[in-house]
Amino acid sequence: MKKSIVASLLIGAFATPAMAQTAAPAAGAAPAAAPASPFTGNVTLASEYIYRGIAQTNRKPAIQGGFDYAHGSGAYVGLWASSITWLSDIGSGISAPAEIDVYGGFKNTFAEDFNYDVGVLAYNYPGSYPAGFTKAETTELYGSVGWKWLSVKYSYAVSKNIFGWTGANGEKTRGSDYLELNGTYDLGDGWGVLGHVGHQKIKNFSAASYTDYKVGVTKDFGFGVVGLSYWDTDAKGGAGQPYRNAFNKDLGKGVVLLSFTKTL
Repeated sequence: MKKSIVASLLIGAFATPAMAQTAAPAAGAAPAAAPASPFTGNVTLASEYIYRGIAQTNRKPAIQGGFDYAHGSGAYVGLWASSITWLSDIGSGISAPAEIDVYGGFKNTFAEDFNYDVGVLAYNYPGSYPAGFTKAETTELYGSVGWKWLSVKYSYAVSKNIFGWTGANGEKTRGSDYLELNGTYDLGDGWGVLGHVGHQKIKNFSAASYTDYKVGVTKDFGFGVVGLSYWDTDAKGGAGQPYRNAFNKDLGKGVVLLSFTKTL
């Protein structure tokens, strides 16, 4: 039962948690003046919730939001949440309407125009589940290195079963990883463009591994930011492939996403 339930889809997001947006001071530099407040918040309305290219709300809208605390040293912690349907859509007595992420780490800059970010992220799915169900709770360690508008990030699952996946023969999937390249470029006058490509590897279950990519544009109107993007994967396939849900919807299929984000 574990594999048939979990093989219906993998956790995913339109936007990853907004982890502490306050820039850290350059290595070796004198401490910068503290911001007006180290606390920030954000709320997003999205046409759906996509994470690593996979739909999380069954092609329906999502509401998301979070809070962050960023220390002047570069240390940060945060909480982010989103509505989801993917677990409840499986059926079998599951009721889990939300994803709640808790994370913390440290970011800073080095050399000229370079930065890094390391931390830990725990994905939580509170709710009720049938006996014997492999829960989706997952913890990942992550690290990234960036240069100006480009960054490379690596995430490594330390949980026994990443997002509830079990291997093709019931093995643990600890050690699954995700490697991604991201780019965001400021065009001026509030406009920006973004690009992303990533590869999710599910250890001991190669059929569930896939590559995803995204391109998009953003516009800051002052009262909030509107985003429009296209996200696609090579996880698409026949009715028996891992990323179809109980409603026979292809959750890895290409989709256009619209969002509005307000920083608090």
